[in-house]
Amino acid sequence: MDGAIWTEYTQTPGVQRSLGCPTTDELGTPDGIGRFQAFDNGSIYWTPDTGAHAVWGAIRRHWADLGWERGYLGYPLTDEITNPDGYGVCQQFQGGTVYWSQYSGAHAVHGLTGWRWGQNGYESGFYGYPTSDEYKEDYVGGDEDNNTGVRQNFQSGRYILYSDGQSNAFESCHTACIGYGGITNTKWVKKTEVYMNLADQNKRSTHVTPTDAAFASTSRSETASSDSADNWKQVWSNTLMFPHATQGEMHSTYEQLYCHASYSPTPTAAAATGAVRPGTWKPGTTTWSPTTRAKRSRPDATGESDPGLTHVPMPEPAPGMGQDGRRPCGQGPGHGRDRSPAADGAGGRRVKDP
Repeated sequence: MDGAIWTEYTQTPGVQRSLGCPTTDELGTPDGIGRFQAFDNGSIYWTPDTGAHAVWGAIRRHWADLGWERGYLGYPLTDEITNPDGYGVCQQFQGGTVYWSQYSGAHAVHGLTGWRWGQNGYESGFYGYPTSDEYKEDYVGGDEDNNTGVRQNFQSGRYILYSDGQSNAFESCHTACIGYGGITNTKWVKKTEVYMNLADQNKRSTHVTPTDAAFASTSRSETASSDSADNWKQVWSNTLMFPHATQGEMHSTYEQLYCHASYSPTPTAAAATGAVRPGTWKPGTTTWSPTTRAKRSRPDATGESDPGLTHVPMPEPAPGMGQDGRRPCGQGPGHGRDRSPAADGAGGRRVKDP
């Protein structure tokens, strides 16, 4: 052992204690670019561009699941860093960052999902820690079967979405769009999603999926339309309002929500007419964009002249956390490992290409 790997092992605080003893000599990586050395509880990786950095524990195992240095994450750029919240750690790689906490496990964040997450405070912000990696999801950006994209889940039932865009998607997602949502499961609202077009952020829309109880009943009592102010609060109880929303934009969205709550058919009637897919509420989806004003899927909800729709008092949305300018992983306080190797389990890097 010598050179940069030796320096990393002997000079970086916490590394020697966390890795244990070496179990191999220094070896070349399968891609022919770097070098690594395996230890009892992890490995140290080096390339001319990234330097030498140790990888161990749950983050190392997740990196291995994603293909080691030949996966999209590439080589490590930092050692493991203690997050400012004191509850978790992160490690930055060439293609993204892996975050770990004992409540969420280890998951990678990268690309536009990582950008959106970072704009809202990283793990200390509105979304908390990631609870999944990105995965392919149906009905992203639209209601059609071929409207697919990617989704990543975070704590408290919140998630971030991305679509490349399709002509039959929501107008906000005709081209590439970023979205986000929250599972609400309140009395009248299952979830709320917001989409923003990446090329034109004036094209954005809000989509609300209500519970069965939110469908207007014949008695008109104890329905979403009978207490529109509370319904509005439920809509935003686990989802952020679209960024930089004006009072006019919020009022338009509120009016359309009120309209849908008042004019929607019961689930049985809607299903009988083929108006919705099982388990969804297409007639009740509230969609708004600044360029087209409000849209609805139900043709007899005609607009601003609908009875009871105009001059509806609009309560303030539930407050959400905005940008906080938090640092990228690797620039925060703390350095090295602050939990024992036994907490994550041992396991050195393989000594040959799997």
